[in-house]
This record gives sequence, structure tokens and C-alpha cells, in this order.
Amino acid sequence: MAVKTDVPAATAIRAPAAAVAASPTRSDKDMEKLMFIEEMTSNVEVVQERVLAEILARNAGTEYLARCGLAGATDRAVFRARVPVVTYEDLRPDIQRIANGDRSPILSAHPISEFLTSSGTSAGERKLMPTIKEELNRRQLLYSLLMPVMNLYVPGLDKGKGLYFLFVKSETMTPGGLTARPVLTSYYKSEHFKNRPYDPYHDYTSPTAAILCTDAFQSMYAQMVCGLCQRHDVLRVGAVFASGLLRAIRFLQLHWEQLAADIEAGSLTPRVTDPSVHEAVGGILRADAELAGFIRGECSRGGWAGIITRIWPNTKYLDVIVTGAMQQYIPTLEYYSGGLPMACTMYASSECYFGLNLRPMCHPSEVSYTIMPNMGYFEFLPVDEASGVASGDAAQLVDLARVEAGREYELVITTYAGLYRYRVGDILRVTGFHNAAPQFRFVRRKNVLLSIESDKTDEAELQRAVERASALLRPDGAAVVEYTSHACTKRIPGHYVIYWELLTRGVQPQSTAAAAGVGADVLEWCCLEMEEALNAVYRQSRVADGSIGPLEIRVVRGGTFEELMDYAISRGASINQYKVPRCVSFPPIVELLDSRVVSCHFSPAPPHWAPSRRSD
Repeated sequence: MAVKTDVPAATAIRAPAAAVAASPTRSDKDMEKLMFIEEMTSNVEVVQERVLAEILARNAGTEYLARCGLAGATDRAVFRARVPVVTYEDLRPDIQRIANGDRSPILSAHPISEFLTSSGTSAGERKLMPTIKEELNRRQLLYSLLMPVMNLYVPGLDKGKGLYFLFVKSETMTPGGLTARPVLTSYYKSEHFKNRPYDPYHDYTSPTAAILCTDAFQSMYAQMVCGLCQRHDVLRVGAVFASGLLRAIRFLQLHWEQLAADIEAGSLTPRVTDPSVHEAVGGILRADAELAGFIRGECSRGGWAGIITRIWPNTKYLDVIVTGAMQQYIPTLEYYSGGLPMACTMYASSECYFGLNLRPMCHPSEVSYTIMPNMGYFEFLPVDEASGVASGDAAQLVDLARVEAGREYELVITTYAGLYRYRVGDILRVTGFHNAAPQFRFVRRKNVLLSIESDKTDEAELQRAVERASALLRPDGAAVVEYTSHACTKRIPGHYVIYWELLTRGVQPQSTAAAAGVGADVLEWCCLEMEEALNAVYRQSRVADGSIGPLEIRVVRGGTFEELMDYAISRGASINQYKVPRCVSFPPIVELLDSRVVSCHFSPAPPHWAPSRRSD
């Protein structure tokens, strides 16, 4: 793709090697942003030292830093010597005091404005990450860098719109009266987003009222109908996660007839009851029999290959996260999009916004993020190559400017909002450098076993859920002899699959659930019992968001897990060190397990979940 660059050759962001003359000249605004990226990434050490000094100076009077013995010191050596590496559990008492209404400067000298709820969980609940008002400015700064980089690779994005499926999620109030909500919900509800000035690069087909509607069906319906009405204007299609975009395609599969009828009539279905959504959509929806006929023709064909480019023919790329747990959705997205490029533009979390992808049109397997050194202070715990685990020893921490290419690290952050040497739990691999700034590939979340969307279930939580559900088998004299799991994304939405091998007490493992004396209804209730035991993020995704399908238990015949061990040993595993994997994704292993399934059982109802006032 053609690109023209005005950044000096020695420091320019590397753009595609294409015919320079075919690309339009970049705007002064874009140039300013690109030069800012060059400045930040060329002076990593200086910027990081300044950022740490600013954080420590402004928070010098906090209780936390006083306990660490900093006494107002802003020197990096003193910080390294006295401030420990911590996890959420270490900070929980301080965070809970703030949540309960203590307004003294515990972690931050600036007032905590709200809590951002992390998708990671602690004791089955979302983690509460403290934030301050000015963090919105810092996040907005990173957002402002995305399109100038994208314009290097895809010209003409100011000539159309983006079809993005964006949603808010539920929020709660802490006992002390602070709002607790996901970071993107916080951003979408902020004045930065709601009252953003017109920018051709951030012109969306979805009205803000549709994005802010808390009813998932109404929000999706309104965004879809607006996207269909403006189909020729759409130049890029996206969602935050790959799973979210696939949910939108599934929604179109289920509701295209009603959508077409609304477009033909020029009026919105009575199922959309939100007045603000009605008003916003009313400014876009017009009676269009030709468009309605087109939608019916495309959606009734049967085959949905390339449906995105068939409906939105000018789409240049998909804007979705397809790294980490989202990699599993890449083949399905390729099918629906006809092979469109997938851009992963930025790396962020509830704790902090980190950086951006300076090669956004690269293949998903090559995505690396450049951490912007002005966003926070970053350190890295080396991951042991043999065990795959990072030590918690602060003496091993490496600065951002001193990581080594090819090594894996766990990210540790210090933020303006009051997190100090906090272990985020992300494992990253250094893939190279842009100027002096290292570039990282996201490898995995530490300890995460299963994930469909924003949910994260670890091994201990899965074990507890299996134990709780298997208790329902005891009256029948049966038990779970072995189990493993799989995040199944063949259907939309994806769902957890748990493979169980059963036995009757004192008897060999049974070849069928019925042979073990367990009825299908009991196993269905086992599915629900497992879901009830999983964390609040999972249950919200199941109940409120519809982004995860019912949990499934697949009973396998007796001896299956011995076959699984034999297969692993045949591939070089040590018989002395082998242990059953609690999650599987390698296709031959999944195929082996599925070939031994004797019965399948799904959760008969959604688990319990309701937004509530936090009191923990």
C-alpha cells in the first residue's frame, strides 16, 4: 500500500515499502503525532526517569509510600531499594479502605475518581483498580496516536466511516459511593467520548446513544441497523475483541429478517424501547425497499462466506484484538470477511494504557506493541525459560530500556493513579525495538486457563467448580475420575467444554454416563453448578452480555485419559513427569477427546448474576 513519509529517514516510523507517490500528504496534525511517537521512543530512558520522578513527587504524601520509607524521595535507586513488588492481594486492604469511603491519600495524592473493574478476578470478583480524573487525558492521548499510524498504511480513511460495535457494561457503587465499572465503559461515558469534536477518522455509523444503551439487544440492534443503512460509507469494521465482532455477525444471522423489514418500513422495531436510541436511529433510518431487498438476498443465500465485504463492500480492514485468547477466532473472521487484514492497534488494560502497534496491518501472528514510556513507569520480571514462571524478587526487575530481545517477561507497572511495582500478570516477549523502545508480543495471561471473551478462569477456579459440581454425583455413587477443558469457539458465542471421565465407586471407569448410574438431568445440573461456581465476569458474560454460551460437559468413555497420556508420551513427554492438562487446545488432542465422547450435556439455565452494590 502506497505511503508518503515526511519524517526524517533515520527516525521515521517504518511504513510499507510501496510507491510513495501514490499516497496523499499527511496532515500537520498527523505529523505532530508521529513526531511525538518518535520523540518518546527515541528517549526511553530519559522519559521513564522523568515519569517515575513525577509519580513519586506528586504522591510523596501518600500513606503507602510513607510505609515504604520513601519520605519524599524521587530517586530511582531509592525507589528500587524500598518499594516491594506486589499483587492485587497485597493491595486489597488499601483498596477496600478507599472503596469503603476513606478519602485520605492512601495510594494517590489526587482523589480517586472511580474504580476500573479488571477482567481478572480475585476471590471470584472483579478486581478494583483505582483511577484519577487525569488518567482520561492520558488514555485519550494514546487513542489520538492510532489513526496517524494507521494512515501510513491505509490512505483515505477520512473519506468514510467506521462500523464499530461498542457497548457499555453494568456498573456498581462501592459502599463509599465510588463508581466501579470496566475501563471502556468509563471511557464511553466520559465527556471525552460523548462530546468529542468531529474528526473524520473517528466518524462512526453507530450513534452515541446506541453505544451507551445498557440493554445489550437494543444496543446491538440499533448499531446494526445504522451500519446497514450506511453500508457504502463503511471503510473499516470492528469491535474491541474478535469475539465481539463475531457476536455481531451472529446477531445479523438471527435478526436479518426483522432488520430488513425495519429498513423497508423506515421504522424501528418495538423491541427497541429506549427513547434516546429511537431518536438517534430516527435521524439515520429511512424507508429503503431496495436496501431491504439487498439484505434479504445476501442473508438468505445460506452461505455466509465473505458476508462482511458483501454487505459492506468498501471495508479495507477489520479493527479487532486477535492476540492472546482471541487468536482462536482468526479463522472464523477470515471466513466471514473474505480474508480482510486484521488490525490490532493498541495494548491497554484496566491498570494502565501501555502502547500501540506501529505496524497495524501486519499478520496477527506478528503483532507487537511498542510501549509508550510516558504512560507510566514500566519494569519487567524475567520469566524462567524452564518453568515459564516469573520470580517475584524485586532484585531481578529490568527497566524498560534494558530488556533483551527474545526474552519473556512479566509486566510490572507504577502508575500516576497509585499502583507501585504492581504485577499486571501479562507475559510478554521482546521481539525487537523501535528506536530505543522495545516492542513486545503478548504471550499469555499468567495462570489463565480458559477464556472466551473478557472472562479469565484459572486452574484453581476450574478445580473448585469441578469439585462443587461433582458433589451432585455422590447420591448415584459416581465420581469424576479425571477431567480437562477446552474453550470451544466453533459456535457463536463460544462456550466452555469440560471433559469428564466417570466411575462408580469401587468399579472401573464407565463407558457411558448411564452405565455409571447418572441421569442426563443430573449432568445438566452439574453444568449449571459449575457455572454458579465460576467468577462474576464469567456469569455476567453469560447472563447480561450473552457473549458466552451455556457450559457443556462431555462425558468420555473409560480409559480416555490413559489414551491421552499415551499420546503425550508418544510425542516425547516423560512418563514420570506427565500430568493431565487441565485445558487443551492442540487440535489432535481435542479430536482424540471428541472421538471418545459418549454423551453431551448443557447447562439448562443461566447462572445467577445481578449488578449489586459492593460490600466486600
